[in-house]
Amino acid sequence: MELSIIVTSYRNPDLLKVCLDSIKKCASNVAYELIVADSATEEYMEMMMREDYSDVKFFSFEKNVGFQALIKKGLEQSTGKYILMLNGDILVTPDSIYAMLEFLKSDTSIGMVGPKLLNFNGTLQPSCFRFYKPVTILYRRTFLGKLSFAKKHLDWFLMNDYDHTTPKEVDWIMGSAVMISRNALEKVGLLDPRYFMYMEDVDWCRRFWENGFKVFYFPLATMHHYHGKGSAKGGVIRSLLFNKYTWIHIASGIKYFKKFLGKPLPIHN
Repeated sequence: MELSIIVTSYRNPDLLKVCLDSIKKCASNVAYELIVADSATEEYMEMMMREDYSDVKFFSFEKNVGFQALIKKGLEQSTGKYILMLNGDILVTPDSIYAMLEFLKSDTSIGMVGPKLLNFNGTLQPSCFRFYKPVTILYRRTFLGKLSFAKKHLDWFLMNDYDHTTPKEVDWIMGSAVMISRNALEKVGLLDPRYFMYMEDVDWCRRFWENGFKVFYFPLATMHHYHGKGSAKGGVIRSLLFNKYTWIHIASGIKYFKKFLGKPLPIHN
């Protein structure tokens, strides 16, 4: 098999259905297998997959096992030379998968490719970034982000100096939609299981670079992403007090910085 497509989901069968239908409609020019890994699976999801998507390899988990565990299951069951990983809230557009695959195949030094992500209203969604600094999380999560020096730093982090129209080597890309080569995967390894969610994509991209594989943002392919931003709802104080996802994000950030403490950042173009 040339391409394995792994879709991860968590308690949103309606969005997953839209995602799977978009893949079937828009990837007819690619030979692929389709795999779904679902956390905290409910009866309706089981029934939908069994009755409407019997051709899809479906793996369910009783509990919410986290993003990396879903990806791990999908990778273990995949056979493709190349692997596309999508969140269940991604809507694929015509030829986007084919374009990413051809770009990835064009150069063996490229290990990971991510498309341009758009909000459902067509606006650009940030999905390529420079590597975090400890202050980045502080500025993104507190009122300090409204100050001029913090805005300047966040503009740098979000790569707002880049026009997002031409393919570009980047530090890391959002894990919601990425394609990798199996050759790179075998050298780099799986997502780090220490992360339940958040920062695992940053960590992975950094290890791709450290192992000699380029990470590319590829805006010639576009996909739509719902992206609920669960860790950013309700304002800073309310989020810190009541939103468990904020604390998961902070904990993952601490793990990331401890892991790479004292290690130089990868250098690329």
